Amino acid sequence: MIRTVIERCRQGYRTMPYPTENPPLPDRLRGRPVFKSEACPPDCRACEEACGVGAVRREGDRLRLDMGRCLFCGECAAACPDGHISFSREHRLAVRKREDLVVGDNTLKLAEDAGRELVRLFGRSFKIRQVSAGGCNACEADVNVLNTPGFDLGRFGIQIVASPRHADGVLVTGPVSENMRLGLLKTWEAVPSPKIAIACGACAVAGGPYVDHPECHNGAASIIPIDLFIPGCPPHPLTILDGLLRLLGRVR
Repeated sequence: MIRTVIERCRQGYRTMPYPTENPPLPDRLRGRPVFKSEACPPDCRACEEACGVGAVRREGDRLRLDMGRCLFCGECAAACPDGHISFSREHRLAVRKREDLVVGDNTLKLAEDAGRELVRLFGRSFKIRQVSAGGCNACEADVNVLNTPGFDLGRFGIQIVASPRHADGVLVTGPVSENMRLGLLKTWEAVPSPKIAIACGACAVAGGPYVDHPECHNGAASIIPIDLFIPGCPPHPLTILDGLLRLLGRVR
């Protein structure tokens, strides 16, 4: 026991100062898309053809990108001969409304808080039941890493719980396969009201690479009402944390 105490003293304080300071993010991180102000050539469809999930489309001479569908693979940026689209390292991506994830310029309406009453109830203590509705375990892993000392989700009063009876809401990952449809619905119904639902990752937002598959339901919004959409494949842990804190009125 004494060795453990000595080692912890040697290591010092390990939790990052987020959100008061943003930690350095890896160069390979693909975050919020960036668009050139110039119009695209009228006959160019390179980015549309490169996107395998239909996240990129042309509207006249402008690009529109659905971050809810986007896998952040970067193929559209690589295919564009004139660099009209690229990806920044901006990790703040969560929104309250699904339509806000469809962007065509360099603005994004970030998530606002859940409202005065829900912030009063959950702002300092928020319990989440996580539901993997057919996910590949990538989003689940990035949710799980928030419980490590570096992120320390518990310091914000947010905790992952085992039972929906003890939860204030659900966080859904995965495209909601047919085999998980009833399980998700029963979990949601077991959470006492008032409650909050969060779709985390491209699959839970819009079906991800499984969009329109006959055995999937194109995300959680087709089954339960969603209060927060967190895009990404998978979203960076800071993207998830930022979305949760915005929903609870802890950051603006």
